[in-house]
Amino acid sequence: MTSSGRRSIHVPVMPREVLQALQLSAGQTVLDGTLGAGGHSSVILKRILPGGCLIGLDRDPMMLNLARQNLNSVSGADAAPEGGMHLLRSSYVDAPGVLSQLGLAGVDRVLLDLGLSSDQLSDTDRGFGFDAGGPLDMRFDPREGRSAAELLNEWNHAEMTSVFRDYGEDPDAERIATEIIRRRNSSSRVMTAGDLEDAVRAASSSGRQQATRGSRNPATRVFQALRIATNQELQHVERMMTSILPKILNCGGIAVILTFHSLEDRIVKNALKGQQGWHVLHKTPVEAAPAEIRLNPRSRSAKLRAVQKV
Repeated sequence: MTSSGRRSIHVPVMPREVLQALQLSAGQTVLDGTLGAGGHSSVILKRILPGGCLIGLDRDPMMLNLARQNLNSVSGADAAPEGGMHLLRSSYVDAPGVLSQLGLAGVDRVLLDLGLSSDQLSDTDRGFGFDAGGPLDMRFDPREGRSAAELLNEWNHAEMTSVFRDYGEDPDAERIATEIIRRRNSSSRVMTAGDLEDAVRAASSSGRQQATRGSRNPATRVFQALRIATNQELQHVERMMTSILPKILNCGGIAVILTFHSLEDRIVKNALKGQQGWHVLHKTPVEAAPAEIRLNPRSRSAKLRAVQKV
């Protein structure tokens, strides 16, 4: 899937704001439930050593390999003797079992960065993005579930429309589903990222018009929706926020969640709003500064929410 020599191209979003919200100090135990390439964790680890423990989880083996490269150079001897850094191929919804295996009752800090990594978008083997192309797989963990292509070629019209509308908020959801099924029936199954982009352009109102410079690709919403459905992302967020996070976070502990679209953010907001046992640290979500948005455009849609368990 990736060579060991590959380097991460991902730029972590709002690292300064994340650190401020986490309020880190030496000796703390931190769970990074969406480790990615370790961009956030590399600065977290420096703040909790000596004596701290970082637990990094990710479903994607490619991302774990990149994280190990980045974090091994940070941890050094300070973390190694006590096993102060644990990088594991696992979802954050499996955190209770992971902590139990490590002999931990809870953690002091939790970070969830729910955005897709630039490294995944550029992966030519799994079709996360239309620019990189490749087979339409989209699974974070290739061992789990069915690929995006399999789903597209199994769903009926109503199921496909529902996914594109509910997860992508695409106004052309029904027309796009019709076009994909038309292609299926003509033996032109949608199997690659390029196939899907072509189908969306043929069916969507914006795709039929001449694209203007800087305009968003009309397939963006559909790719988001399909990725969310393939990996059951919203179900994972809901489960984490409502049942798992309250169990694994120690009293006084802080959780920071970065969301990148309204569906995720609504789940996080509703899980925290008015619930006993939580103290929300910001009245409104923190957003990236204009300077960061200019340097890292993908931070434009990010919202940071922080909460303390009381």
